Amino acid sequence: MDETTREAVRTRARSHRARLLSVLRVQYPDALADRGYRLLHPTTGDPYAGDRRHLVATCRSVANFAVGALADGPDWCLDAAEHGLRFLREAHRADDGGYRLVVDADGEPVDRTRSAYGHAFVLLAYARAVDAGIEGAERGLDATRALIDDRFRDDRGLLRSDCDADWTEREPYRGQNANMHACEAFLAAYEATGDSEHLDRARHIAEAITVDLAAHTDGLLWEHYTADWEHDFAYNEDAPRHQFRPPGYQPGHHAEWAKLLALLDRYEGGEGDGTAAGDGPTATADWYARARDLFDAAVDHGWAENGFVYTHAADGSPIVEDRYGWALAEAIGASAALAERAAARGDADGADRLRNWHRRFLVRTDLFRGPAGVWYEKRLPADADGDLVAQDPPGVEPDYHPAGAFFEGWRSARAALPDE
Repeated sequence: MDETTREAVRTRARSHRARLLSVLRVQYPDALADRGYRLLHPTTGDPYAGDRRHLVATCRSVANFAVGALADGPDWCLDAAEHGLRFLREAHRADDGGYRLVVDADGEPVDRTRSAYGHAFVLLAYARAVDAGIEGAERGLDATRALIDDRFRDDRGLLRSDCDADWTEREPYRGQNANMHACEAFLAAYEATGDSEHLDRARHIAEAITVDLAAHTDGLLWEHYTADWEHDFAYNEDAPRHQFRPPGYQPGHHAEWAKLLALLDRYEGGEGDGTAAGDGPTATADWYARARDLFDAAVDHGWAENGFVYTHAADGSPIVEDRYGWALAEAIGASAALAERAAARGDADGADRLRNWHRRFLVRTDLFRGPAGVWYEKRLPADADGDLVAQDPPGVEPDYHPAGAFFEGWRSARAALPDE
């Protein structure tokens, strides 16, 4: 790599670090309450009314500020992450070791659901905290890993569904979304500890969801399954705008998985020969090729210039055309990670194409960022005048997806310069 190219990569890294810290600076200190965090409204920047705290939002905020510390951000990044970690332990955590889904500011439970999706984010929060060097976080990481094994891991080695407070499963349901975020959390745990068992778990989940199950849907990723991991194509078919479990294929999740598979390729040392990279028990996939397929599926079926459609049918026809900000953010992270992997594998044309997509996505971030600097949840499609919609309280998105996108852009650029 010549010096001109190196300087271009350094510039990309600096730019993404600045974007990440800008996201966090909007949040700090207004998002910090006496205990835990408050969501901020994208129009005014004011905290949402009420005192409810959602487990996912708490964990995502911890992760946000922890990656700010990892990117050598200001000291308050670490302080803010520690602030949220205390609330996670003291308020969300129940006596049985599980975590309550919604609590008030005093830690009184509002919703005692033991959410598989939520506990994946608990694991992520502790993993990022360990990586950032927060004292005592490793105990939380180990305990959460054991809890997931004991309470959520099913016979296939994947996460089962949500439970009541007594750990009785609420419905015979399995979902790719909770498992995707568990994969993300195990990758973060591997990054924080170097423990290959975390990487093995991430690899196992990725292969089951994106290779084995996707083989039955022409490579696309279905969201909903029965307790035996049979595709449930009728699930929620009468609720197309369901916040967490809509019917149809989600381009945003295809992009998100493309990012995670690019990380697996990075950590397993993928080269340019198309063979499996790792030596783990399930390292049979070419993660780079599969990630490229999923990224291409996301843009082919979902990209609409002003964002991604929310969901589409198997033939690519839209079901819900709302454009969610998180999907755009995940495409930013995916294109950055994949461009780095393309270059590492000697795929120069692929790297150029992915960087072009990356720039194209970055230009569109202004469509979702509110006057206060916080992202709106979504834009309604063009035939509804493109109205912007903020999330409903208590909310689960403290700009976690934009922060993650810029963090990935920063570290992917740095990964391209391993000797610096």
